[in-house]
Amino acid sequence: MRIADLSAMQGRRYPARRWTRSFVGPGLPIEAKGFSMGYVVLEPKGGQVPWHDHEQEEVYVLLEGTFEFCLGTERRILSAPQAVYVTSGEFHQLTNIGDEPATMIYCYAPVGEVAHWRQELSGALPKAGQDAPPLPVGAWPQCTEKPADA
Repeated sequence: MRIADLSAMQGRRYPARRWTRSFVGPGLPIEAKGFSMGYVVLEPKGGQVPWHDHEQEEVYVLLEGTFEFCLGTERRILSAPQAVYVTSGEFHQLTNIGDEPATMIYCYAPVGEVAHWRQELSGALPKAGQDAPPLPVGAWPQCTEKPADA
C-alpha cells in the first residue's frame, strides 16, 4: 500500500506565492508511472500558478477558495469545488483572488516535471505578451519575479 502523508511533506515554495507538495510521480511517495499529482496552496490576493504551457494534459481540482482561471484567450472566475481541464500546449494561469489561502490539486499526464517550475525558480519564465501569448483582457498580472534566494 502506498500512502502519501501530505501534512508531513515539506514541499516547495515558488516566487508566485504558492506552496506545492508533489506526491505522485517518479521519486515521490506514490511512484505512479503514467501521471503526476500535487497539492497546492495559493496565498491570498494573488498567489498563482503563472501563465505557462506544457505538453502534458492537466486537470486542476479546486478544493477551497475563489480563483481567476485563464486559458488561451478565456478568463473565468471559478470557486471550489470545481475542476478545470487544460489541453496539451495551451497557455493557462490560475490565481487566488480571495482573501484567504486557496487550495487545489493538479494532475497531469504523461508523468514528469513541467518546465515552468524550473523557469519560475530561475527567473526565466516567459513573459505574457512578450515571450508568450498575452493574457486575456482583465487578467491578474503574471508573476515573473525571480526568487530572492536564487
